[in-house]
Amino acid sequence: MVRGINKTEIFSEAKDKKMFIERLSAAVIEGQCAVYALAVMDNHSHILFRSGKQGISEVMRKVLTWYAQYYNRHHNRTGHLFENRYKSILCDEERYLLALVRYIHLNPIRAKNVSSIEELDNYPWSGHQMIIKREKNKWMDVEHVLAGFGETRRQAIREYRRFMTEGLTMGKRPELTGGGLIRSLGGWSQVLSQRRKRRREEADERILGSGDFVNAVLKEAEERQIRQIKLRMTGKTVQKLIEEECDRSHISIAELKKGSRRNKVSETRMLIAHRCREELGISAAEIARQLGVNTSSVIKAIARFELKC
Repeated sequence: MVRGINKTEIFSEAKDKKMFIERLSAAVIEGQCAVYALAVMDNHSHILFRSGKQGISEVMRKVLTWYAQYYNRHHNRTGHLFENRYKSILCDEERYLLALVRYIHLNPIRAKNVSSIEELDNYPWSGHQMIIKREKNKWMDVEHVLAGFGETRRQAIREYRRFMTEGLTMGKRPELTGGGLIRSLGGWSQVLSQRRKRRREEADERILGSGDFVNAVLKEAEERQIRQIKLRMTGKTVQKLIEEECDRSHISIAELKKGSRRNKVSETRMLIAHRCREELGISAAEIARQLGVNTSSVIKAIARFELKC
């Protein structure tokens, strides 16, 4: 979820929305992600997508940095465009995928930009049109969404449209716009009901899903963090990783940090970047600083390593 600072417009004209979607599509393809739902409104945007191996931060950084510069230049303005950082919530796909697709795609109707599902079919700034139309694109996974509605495309679209129409009477659904126990259970009444039954659900504001889903996500994150902390406690540092890999490859640290593109040096730099992130949890910006290259080079190196694995 991305909003304009002080709720101001971030898309003032059709060209702005077109440019945002084009930049988003390029970043999604590059990051090997898949979009399931999208709504670009005047002062905010909702995007539902499965992240690639690099996560969502790099995709959003590329999109929002580029778009803020474009918008300020195009509209002759200065200063911040977005309200702080984008807000991201990890969602349990099995429970929430279709509900979130509907919620996001009905945004233009709730905002009165269009008045009916028929008008929404031709609204160009929503993923709904991409699902209804037969035009294929590389960055929105329409087939994955339609798979939840029927075996044939015709049947799936018919059931999807019925599903969307049923959602018109639901109004705003705050339980779908954030994590936490109240949202994950569907409202405060459900929380009280669980308490009366002496059932306890784990909750986290960053996660939309059941207690088991929250537990699994946090456990995975915790195990990785503990592993990284233990390695740092043994004295493992970025510098030591650099020394280890340079010794193994028989190249000098000086050559490594001069940005040499020699194959052996590039391979070593790639391995160091991967190990720094996985073993020590170091950010791409910090790895870049230690290696004497820019952040995008580190991100590309890590992606290249993952493709080889």
